[in-house]
Parts: sequence; C-alpha cells; structure tokens
Amino acid sequence: MSTPTTSGPRRIVVVGGGPAAHRFTDAMSARGLDGAQVTVLTEEAHVPYDRVALSKALTQTDVDLTFDAGLWQRDGIRLERQARVVDLDLAAQEAVTADGRRFPYDELVLATGSNAATLPIPGNEHTHVYRYLEDVWGINQQIQELTAKYGRRINAVTIGGGLLGLEAAAGVESLGANPIVIDGGQWLMGTQLDEGAGEAMGRLIKNKGFTVHSGVFPQAVLTEEVDGEDRVVGVEMADGRVIDADLVIVSIGVRPRDELIRAINGRAREAAAAAAGTSVEELVGTDQEPAADYAPVFRMGPRGGVVIDEACATDVPHVWAVGEVANFGGFCIGLVAPANTMAEIVADRLAGGEAAFDGFDTATKLKLSGVDVASFGDAFARADGALEVVYADPARGVYQKLVVSDDAKTLLGGIFVGDAAPYTALRPLLGRELPAEPGAYLSAAGGEAPDSELPDDAVLCSCNNVTAGTIRDTVGGCGTCEGQDPVQDVTGVKACTKAGTSCGSCVPMLKKLIETELVASGVEVSKALCEHIEFSRAELFEAIRLADLHSFEAVMERFGTGHGCDLCKPAIANILASQQNAHPLDGDLGGLQDTNDRALANMQKDGTYSVVPRIPGGEITPEKLAVIADVAQRYGLYTKLTGGLRIDMFGARLEQLPEIWKELVEAGFESGQAYGKSLRTVKGCVGSSWCRYGVQDSVKMAIDLELRYRGLRSPHKLKMGVSGCARECAEAKAKDVGVIATEAGWNLYVGGNGGANPAHAVLLAKDLDDETLIKYIDRFFMYYIRTADRLQRTAHWMNDLDGGIDHVHSVVVEDSLGLGEELEAAMTRHVESYEDEWAATLKDPERLRRFRSFVNAPHQKDQDLSYVEERGQRRPAGPVSLGASIPVGAARAGAPAGGEL
Repeated sequence: MSTPTTSGPRRIVVVGGGPAAHRFTDAMSARGLDGAQVTVLTEEAHVPYDRVALSKALTQTDVDLTFDAGLWQRDGIRLERQARVVDLDLAAQEAVTADGRRFPYDELVLATGSNAATLPIPGNEHTHVYRYLEDVWGINQQIQELTAKYGRRINAVTIGGGLLGLEAAAGVESLGANPIVIDGGQWLMGTQLDEGAGEAMGRLIKNKGFTVHSGVFPQAVLTEEVDGEDRVVGVEMADGRVIDADLVIVSIGVRPRDELIRAINGRAREAAAAAAGTSVEELVGTDQEPAADYAPVFRMGPRGGVVIDEACATDVPHVWAVGEVANFGGFCIGLVAPANTMAEIVADRLAGGEAAFDGFDTATKLKLSGVDVASFGDAFARADGALEVVYADPARGVYQKLVVSDDAKTLLGGIFVGDAAPYTALRPLLGRELPAEPGAYLSAAGGEAPDSELPDDAVLCSCNNVTAGTIRDTVGGCGTCEGQDPVQDVTGVKACTKAGTSCGSCVPMLKKLIETELVASGVEVSKALCEHIEFSRAELFEAIRLADLHSFEAVMERFGTGHGCDLCKPAIANILASQQNAHPLDGDLGGLQDTNDRALANMQKDGTYSVVPRIPGGEITPEKLAVIADVAQRYGLYTKLTGGLRIDMFGARLEQLPEIWKELVEAGFESGQAYGKSLRTVKGCVGSSWCRYGVQDSVKMAIDLELRYRGLRSPHKLKMGVSGCARECAEAKAKDVGVIATEAGWNLYVGGNGGANPAHAVLLAKDLDDETLIKYIDRFFMYYIRTADRLQRTAHWMNDLDGGIDHVHSVVVEDSLGLGEELEAAMTRHVESYEDEWAATLKDPERLRRFRSFVNAPHQKDQDLSYVEERGQRRPAGPVSLGASIPVGAARAGAPAGGEL
C-alpha cells in the first residue's frame, strides 16, 4: 500500500473536479501547503459545484451551485478545466490529458466520481439522466419546450424510486409536469427503507399526486416519428403494459468512473500475456477474478471502483482514491459524507497524520417537500440481537423505527417516514447509549425525549464530520478562525466549521447547540425586538391582539419601557395597522412611521417622492393611461414601467403629492402602496383571455387577488404572481405567493422572492378551485403576519420554521393548529375594512397638514432641486452635473473666496 513521501514541497495532482476533489483541495489548503502545488484536473467546464443541491438547478437554471470560488485563487492551488485525464504514466509519475499535456506528480489523488447508470433497453438513447448540471438543464429545457408545444401538462416518467429518482420526480412536478415513478422494488427507497416504511412512503408520494408503479421493470422506451424527429410516447413494461410518457429520466444509481484504471490494468494484462505467449484470460483472469499468480496494477472491486485501505491509499505507491471511485470493504457509496471523510483523511496523511477510514456513513435524508424521510445506521436490524421499536400509522403515512441493542440501550439505527423530527437529535447518538428508553424518541406515538447534552466526540454534521466538541470550541473562541473572537451565530459557525453547509439536515441541531452553549456561558440568547420591547415581533403581535390594544402609548405602557426607538416604533405601527387596518397617519401612528410611510410615497435620492398608482393585475384602459400621461407631463415627472406591471412617476415634491393624488383618485386610481411593508403587486400574464397557451383566466384571478389583499400590512413587502399556464410568464415562482394555472384549477406556490437574496417558491397545494385557493392564501398570509420576525420575507420565515414548508402545509392545508377559521376571519375583517390610504388622506385636513416641505412656510417650494434632461425626460442632476464640490476646510487652507481651487 502507498505511504506518504518525504516532507517538503510536493506536486499533488487531483484527477477529477467534483465535490470530493474540492473537499480534498480545501482540506490541504486549510492544513497549509508549505510550498506544495495542488493541481486539479477536471474534464468539466465548470468550477467544482455542489451536486447534492442539483435539484435546485433543475427548477432554477440560473442558480449558482459553485463551491467557494475563492479557493482556486489561493497560492499553490491550480484548477485546469476541460482537462480530461486519459492515462497515468506510473513509472514517470505523470498524469496525461487528452490534449497530450503531462502533469508530473509526487502524490496523485483519484477523485473521478461516478456516472449515472443507464438501462440497456431499446430507446435508451432518448432518455435523460440526473447527474450533472447539463443533465438537469436539459430536462428543464425539454419540459418547457414540450409543455409549450403540446399545450398541456406533459407526462414525465422517472425510472428509479431511490433518493435521486424521487428528487428528480419532484423537480419535474414543480416544473408543471405529471410525475410518474417506475421502480423495480416492491416499495420505494428499498435501499434505505424496510417494508413498513416503504408502504408509508408510497402513501405520502401518492398523496402528493405522484403516480407510482412498483415491482415492475421497463423493457423499452417507445418513440414515434413526428416531423422527422423521434418523439417519446411511452414506456413499455415487462408485463406488457404501456405507460404514457413524453419524457423519461433514468435514475437507477451510479457507477464508479474507473475507466482510467481499467485501461491501465488492461494494458498491463496484455503486456504480461504477450510476454508469456498466451491469452490474457489464461494468464491473468479478469479484474474481478484474477489468476492466483497474477496481481493487477490496481485492485478493483467486484462491482467496480479502486480498492483502498484505511488510509485511502491504493496498491500503487503515491496514488490515493477518494469519493465514489474508491472501493472500501467491497463497496462504492455515492454519498457526500464518506467522500468528504476520505478527502480529509488523505489530506491528513499527506500532512503526516494517521487518520483512518473506518467505513461508510450511510445516513440519508430525502429532500422532498411534504415528504419527511430519514434513514441511518443499521436501519434493517442486521446486527445480532438487535431490537426494533416501531410505531406505524399507515393511514397517516407515518412510520418511525429505532433499532437498538439487545438490552434496548444502545442506538444502532433508525427509519423515519412522515415525521422525521427526531432524526436530527438521534443521528449524533448513533452507537451510543440513549439517555431515555427508545419509545420516548418516537414522537408520532406521543413520545417526549428529554433534552440531553451531546458528547464532544459525537458527530453533529456527518457530511463534514464536524463534532459537537468542535462546535463548542468555535462558540467559545478556539482561535482557529484566524484569531477571531468567539463565533456566536449559526452563519459564523457554519463558515468556520463547515457544519450544516452540505445537506443542511443538521442545522436545527446546530442552532440548538449554539444557543445552549451561549446560555451556559452566561450569554443571553435574546429574541427581543429591541431594548425597549423584550418580546419578539411574533410574541408582541399576539400580545397586542389578545390585549386588544390600539395605540403605541398603550403598547409601551403594557409591554415596553422608555419611549421606543427606530426599531420598535415602526414595528408596532405595522402591527397595529395590520390588526386594525388603521390609517398610518392617524393618532400617534403617524409619528412612528418610517419616512416613506409618513409621506405615503417613496423618497428618492434627491428628496423628492415617487407616485405609484395601483394597476391591479397590470390591466389598464387607454383612458387611464391618458390620465397618467397628463399628470406626469404637467408636473414634470419621470415615468418608467416596473417589473410589477405598474407605471412609476418620479420627482414629485412633498407638497405636490396631495395635488397629484387628487387627480389620480378622481380618475379611479388607488395608492399602489409601494412605500409600505404590505402587498405591492400581483403580476399576471394575459392567460386564456388572449394567449393560445393559457388554460385559465389569469388576468381575472390576478385582479381579484390584488383587490382582496390590497393594503394588507405585513412584516415585509408582499408580492404575488399569477400565470395562466406552465410557461410561467408572470414569474409566479419568484413571488411570496405564486399561482399557476392548470387544466384542473390552480397550483399554489409560496415562499419565493427576487432581490438580493432570491428564493424559489415551493408548491403548497395543486389543482385548487378558486374558493380553496383564496382560503389557503388567506391562511398563509395571516399566519405569516402573525409569526414572522420584523423585516422577514416569507422565504426566510419559512426556512426558520421548524419543519419549513411541511409545517406551513400542515397549518394552511391540514389546519393542524385549528387556526383556519380564525385566520380566514382576520382576513375577512381586513377586506371589509379596507380604505384607500390616499383617498382617505385627501378627505382629512389634519392628515394633509403633513405634506409641506417647510413647516413655517407651507407654500414655499424647495429651490435646491436640480435636474438634467436625458432621453426626453428629466432626472436628478448627479455630482458631475452639479459641478465640483468644495472640500470641507478649503477656506481655512487659504483658498480665495471666489476663485478656482
């Protein structure tokens, strides 16, 4: 087996550019290269990216999955893209690329990963696989093209019911296709789940609208020629059935990329056979069954992969293997956690350490909205004397099982379906004695496990092999982060330790551990709104509602201290406005508001304001367009169309706002509330009214939604979109609430947004009628308004909720908290009490008094506003247009009063 070479500057070559290669390079850099040069040779055109998150790229083709791009800018690290290695000159210790370049090495790390397995059946050339970025981009593109071409939801068949197959099926479903899953096993995820769990899993998947065919095998992908092209029309099964299909994805596992090593072994066999004057088979056998007197250059596993030892070293000196190409104990595993562990071990060995690989961590958690599944350890109770503690409720699709030692004390493994909440707490306890009896951890059966402290050596993040002790050291200030002070928030700990940066399943436990350590250190973990209000926004909202308070003074007297600040004042004003639909300028609310709310307009950089009338759904008559044009021209306002299908007018002075809005209100316009933390726009496409692809009247729905939720005050701005078909022209999935038409009704998406931190909305419910759609949106908005933090968009709010979208689904769709009618009633009160803020302001002289540029001279205009003409409109004069500024203190330097400086 290979051993480390002598210390000193070395040339380290990595073959492959996937996650394992990135992790190894990062691990080497973290340990200090000491003059060594790490060269990564990848055949891909991309910088190494996170394949675990590939499902995001399926639905969001512009998402950036790149790992830390800064790694490749560090000294001593070199990335060679589109450099496919075709040979290893082991004698000369050189890696040879397809274009003839030779890269000398002192140590070489094989990180070639794996390829998606394919089916040897007729028509396989017309299928997709689910492995690389190009694969998922191709699937996305074809779904869009076929949906547009056929004018209906297409049938997307996924062959394979494992982790990746189900993720692929969920992805195509979110793109508007009908998901159909074919799996040869008797139940889905047969590698991770036993029969009881598989049955529960099947029920959950089917309840999501997936069609599942289990225990059957495809024997051909059927096509027919249309316009000179072969078009997929179905999948023929071994039992003779034909399943209609427009697109087929094959996701039946992976095969190690070991062709480079096989070629080396093959040439060595041929040379040995030629020298002995016999055939290869007679002399040496095969990779899998070598002859007794012949040793291949590299030993290969029975199912492929390069055999490694506990140091992750191969049989060839100075050649190592990590990730999916590495065969340990007869297996190659396509999971991120063991790949990361191997990468760290090789880096440690090259740095003179003695780290050892002791086997695969096969813990898995399915990333599928609405289907909570996790499996870890000895899930099938194969250990001698193992006991299984099981709770099953097939009707609800819930299955929980713990596998423990024969004395029921040591945790050996577990399976969770439908409710995987205990997984994050149990996973670090694998192989350890449970603090309570096993049944206490079966939450679905009413078990209540005690809070227990994780031992320092317990692995909290299995993907990156980060222990609880490492987290504690980081929170306490271990000094590993370049001498920084103690890191006391989740973001900082993730950056320092890499915990929670891969699959993310450990983040709830990570957050809990950090908070526990801070409390133990005497650091108070505060959720207070500010120094004057000890409640969080959600707690304060509920307290104000239950106490039926109506003023800032009453709130501060009951729940606060002091006179308030710039944090709590607008937050309380927002809560009062949202609960009572109160006018933002009435009573003591006016003095609490931000600048924009006080002016009922957005202040611009020159101190003027914008005027944004509401245009529900983007529908506007020529007559109303003429009103906007006339107002803008007479007041000299700059006009621009917005992404929300509205017309903004810029440059109005504060005292002009009532005059302008009087004309707009008389013409039938309302305030678009572009200034408030409230509903902004409902963007809608033309839908079935005009578009030949539209399947529902999206214009009417967009208008109905905007008129229903207009004026709704919330923790942050709200945006909505309504698309009339799966082509998604209204970009509904980039909105807080998105509605997409189907032939059977509407699909409801929630939790999306654009901006600096974009998020893709996720499916909450499908094929809804109008009444049910509005009911669910009512509940969603009101639950968000009640429970979100200050200035928290719906996407971040959902991510912070325990259970995320699953929790939202249970509250909104299943009414698990029994709040449905209460939330609907709250929205009804808002709808019935709505009054346009500008129309109400124009009726009240006291409110109008606020719209003066100079309090003591209400009719005087601000003379300091300067403008320049550009493209036929005026805009504020910038610093260059206004001329050079005089530095502060120039007069003291002796500059002449009227001369040039």
